[in-house]
Amino acid sequence: MTLPPPLDDINAPSFAEDFFNIATLDDEIRVDGLCGRLLQTFCRDLVAAGEEPLRAGQLARGADYFLREFIIADRHDNLFHLDPLRVRQFAGHWYIIRNLEPNAAELRELLSGVEAFYRYCAEHDKVPRHIADAIAIACHHLDYYAERIEAFWAIVDDGFAAWQNGCPLQSPNIYH
Repeated sequence: MTLPPPLDDINAPSFAEDFFNIATLDDEIRVDGLCGRLLQTFCRDLVAAGEEPLRAGQLARGADYFLREFIIADRHDNLFHLDPLRVRQFAGHWYIIRNLEPNAAELRELLSGVEAFYRYCAEHDKVPRHIADAIAIACHHLDYYAERIEAFWAIVDDGFAAWQNGCPLQSPNIYH
């Protein structure tokens, strides 16, 4: 059996911020792979810092869904240059319309991972502390996101447009 290559340190050259820019489909595929490796490093470092392995995996899973499905695949954003508004767009709109049964409990777990990941990035100077703090604040608007989910389930007739305008999802950056 061949062992996988060792995981990189978060500050390794392979995780340079510019490597996470997305301008083409090839970039998106490359960044998705880099993000997967970065999330493995994040999970490993959480365990090394004393987090229970199961909890570390749950946090990495939450960050993974947000980053790889929304930020990279849908928004085409550099995950190190994140506008904290993206968390609100994800939790208050995208997550709700992209899941068969959106629910506040699952969303809370995902956002816990997002918050932990960006706190980790700030601790390693990959994102400014004030951005990580703003992301954490957005992750804690759980009552608002639960209300958005309930309002989504209550849509009747032509009510989707009004619901959508309550937390608009801007157009993705399609390969600039």
